[in-house]
Amino acid sequence: MASLSNRKLLLIVTGGIAAYKTPELVRRLKDEGTEVRVVMTKGAKAFITPLTLQAVSGNPVHDDLLDPAAEAAMGHIELARWADLIVVAPASASAMARLAHGFADDLFSTLCLATDAPVALVPAMNRLMWSAPATQRNLRLLQDDGKLIWGPNEGLQACGETGAGRMLEPQEILQQIKEFFAATFSLHKEMAENAGLLAGKRVLITAGPTREAIDPVRYLSNHSSGKMGFALATAAANAGADVTLVAGPCPLPTPAGVTRIDIISAEDMHKVVAASVAQQDLFIGCAAVADFRPMNVAEQKMKKQDGQNQMQIALVKNPDILAWVAEQENAPFCVGFAAETENVQAYARKKLERKGIQMIIANDVSNPELGFNSDNNAVIAISADAEHHIGTNSKEEIAKQLITLISSKL
Repeated sequence: MASLSNRKLLLIVTGGIAAYKTPELVRRLKDEGTEVRVVMTKGAKAFITPLTLQAVSGNPVHDDLLDPAAEAAMGHIELARWADLIVVAPASASAMARLAHGFADDLFSTLCLATDAPVALVPAMNRLMWSAPATQRNLRLLQDDGKLIWGPNEGLQACGETGAGRMLEPQEILQQIKEFFAATFSLHKEMAENAGLLAGKRVLITAGPTREAIDPVRYLSNHSSGKMGFALATAAANAGADVTLVAGPCPLPTPAGVTRIDIISAEDMHKVVAASVAQQDLFIGCAAVADFRPMNVAEQKMKKQDGQNQMQIALVKNPDILAWVAEQENAPFCVGFAAETENVQAYARKKLERKGIQMIIANDVSNPELGFNSDNNAVIAISADAEHHIGTNSKEEIAKQLITLISSKL
């Protein structure tokens, strides 16, 4: 477990009876060698005094966005930059709503908006408030924004009711903080170990589905989420590569350090790849590119006719982007993907030979728990003379293993 010694933690206390637990949390953090600074909202001061938290933290408590004394020393922006981690405990329903919708009109909300440090919320509220649709919507927004959510527990609440919404105990919060820093330390160590694997290499990756228009409102597509391709882009960037990600329609955030180009159709993707592939050392075709597209795209929405029971749409073949790249003079090292539902290895090996590429990553998408739209996968990396089986794991972990394997072949 990573040490908390010399870590900088900003504790934000919002209004709720669970605020009485925060002095104990601060004391435990100080015992671990953590430097703790505390911010209190106006509501928090109705339950516990700033003097108490100042005494246990050994630092002045901050509570005013426009405090002249704070601006002269360490203002709210400096405080936001100072922290290694921000923990909001208790995080009331109101606090969660304000963060979810980007408020910045007090010290608490401004700090959380102005920081690039991770923010962890420790919810505490009545069980009905926790289960309310509005709170659950805000929870999903916060999770989508990358906020960490620790808890809540179930149990007896201050209102006398029993249910979900009770704040974690100080020792449990401390354990969450330790686990967060341990995971961060492990990730940084792994990134340092892998940092040079693709140093100086240029990598072009395609990811996600394509959409082939039928008319202005309809299209042909597939179930690809793009998660595997985005995980590969992240792993390649962490390995030191200059990564360009050509992404079909998918709502995933752009990986840090990656240049992203969004496309819609297979023809769009082909044009982007063709324009940049000559400068690449490695091409990974992870996108689920539609094999065919409608021959004619209707200019207006197609209407069904009275008595019509059938409709025929003529299709034409899309460009085979992976095969095209492999055919180019001085082509980069080419890696493809084969999403199969049967005879996975046999079909993948035929695809490897047919397209003239150096490696193909095969996976069985008939399993609903793996592949398309799943966070997990299991793959077989097949080259002309070897097979590497990578068992079920997260797509992020599989991507790291694949990048390590591919880098050894370059």
